[in-house]
Amino acid sequence: MSMPSTPPFSEIFTSWEPLFFIAGPCVIESEELCFTIANALAQAAQKHSITIIFKASYDKANRTSVTSFRGMGMHEGLAILDKIRAKTGLPIITDIHTAHEAEAAGQVVDIIQIPAFLCRQTDLLVAAGQTGKIVNIKKGQFAAPADMRFALDKTDAPCMLTERGTFFGYNRLVVDYPGMIEMQALGVPVIFDATHSVQKPGGGSGCSSGDRTLAIPLARAAAAIGVDGLFFEVHPNPESALCDRDNTVALDSFIQELPRLLALKHQVL
Repeated sequence: MSMPSTPPFSEIFTSWEPLFFIAGPCVIESEELCFTIANALAQAAQKHSITIIFKASYDKANRTSVTSFRGMGMHEGLAILDKIRAKTGLPIITDIHTAHEAEAAGQVVDIIQIPAFLCRQTDLLVAAGQTGKIVNIKKGQFAAPADMRFALDKTDAPCMLTERGTFFGYNRLVVDYPGMIEMQALGVPVIFDATHSVQKPGGGSGCSSGDRTLAIPLARAAAAIGVDGLFFEVHPNPESALCDRDNTVALDSFIQELPRLLALKHQVL
């Protein structure tokens, strides 16, 4: 089966300016939940004349504990994402964890995401690039910003880079704002992942914890320094989320914050 064609990235990215957003639940919990979130995001995108890319994972392979909820699996999950794309018109992004997933994901999504822990996996990056889709590479918590140029070289495809916090010590991340500016110098759009940056990896007795109250303030700072995109995991009721609940932002809070984030970005243009 041939891959659906993607317009030139320069053309796509120009239409996303001045600031685009990636938002959605950490993982596909159900089709109903995904449509609740996606419909609200589509309305917000239309209201503010912005691009919001719907994000959800069909399988979270990098959980702290073997008992953690992983998702609905590739076949069922991609079918749900395909419906969301068709019915809401939102672009779709999802992550892959192995090279053999790339072709199937590329048939459905607009952007393939490489998890931060896997940003050095050569076969995975090559397979993602071969789909012809845009590739969003999350910078590893252990990686230097300038070294992400080597990951870009492996894909041979249009790419974006995402900052999602850098290891500081056990269960603690810090945000490298100068690093985001440094990655922009590589000539690709740079995204700040506000919710994963406030995560406390492995800090919740078999799962990750975090502090969602810090996500929006950190995102404001990122918008103020001129990042190209912002990434939020959102949920109608974060306390009931099956994955990353402690760092997931309430859907309503995210939507209410959009005008301020856009205003901050306009100040640096």
